[in-house]
Amino acid sequence: MRQIVLDTETTGLDPKEGHRIIEVGCVELVNRKLTDNRFHIYLNPDREIDQGAIEVHGITNQFLEDKPHYQDVADDLLNYLKGAELVIHNAPFDVGFINSEFKRLDDSWPGLDKHCQILDSLQLARKLHPGQKNNLDALCKRYTVDNSRRDLHGALLDAEILADVYLAMTGGQTTLSLDNSLEQQNNTEAQQQYQLRTDRPALKVIRASEQEQTEHQVRLEKINQASNGECVWLKEATETLEPELVDA
Repeated sequence: MRQIVLDTETTGLDPKEGHRIIEVGCVELVNRKLTDNRFHIYLNPDREIDQGAIEVHGITNQFLEDKPHYQDVADDLLNYLKGAELVIHNAPFDVGFINSEFKRLDDSWPGLDKHCQILDSLQLARKLHPGQKNNLDALCKRYTVDNSRRDLHGALLDAEILADVYLAMTGGQTTLSLDNSLEQQNNTEAQQQYQLRTDRPALKVIRASEQEQTEHQVRLEKINQASNGECVWLKEATETLEPELVDA
């Protein structure tokens, strides 16, 4: 499975107002492992960058004066992305800009989704953490991903950080340097530790009182209401009930 974690920086917020892409950063995941196959480019937008955008990413027109134009790298970018699943935080923003750039070159451009699958990691985060902040900085804090270098936004840096966040959100990652024999050794040691603990006395089970169960149910109902019916604990409880209890 090949995935590309992608981010862009732009001259402003809306391609319909003539704003352009000025940086593209991509990192590749193959079977959930980061590779060295990256794509990173700065682009001359042929227009002024909004001051508000400069305050976000720190990229200036002077810096971009000698950089290539989108048409110079369009084929290379498309060949890099083709056939992969793209992981993008707030995908409509970046995809909208990429489609706008390709549309400038070819009015018959069918859309990026005709060449790639697209996964919006922001939507995924909102499903996992309803009612919470789910921007990249908040997710870094939640999943203990190091974002200390992120004083300003940058497409490649943000793609690298998002890759770590995405892997953490969806079950962790295996690094390139992981040695299989070491992994097996760790698993064996863990099994031995578990076996050593089997002679411990059984843990005492303290069951919730009727009042505690009632308060717990009230709390779940509030969570369910706040998340538009997406409280997983209520769903799991319903799915695991015997049929006759559900009917009752």
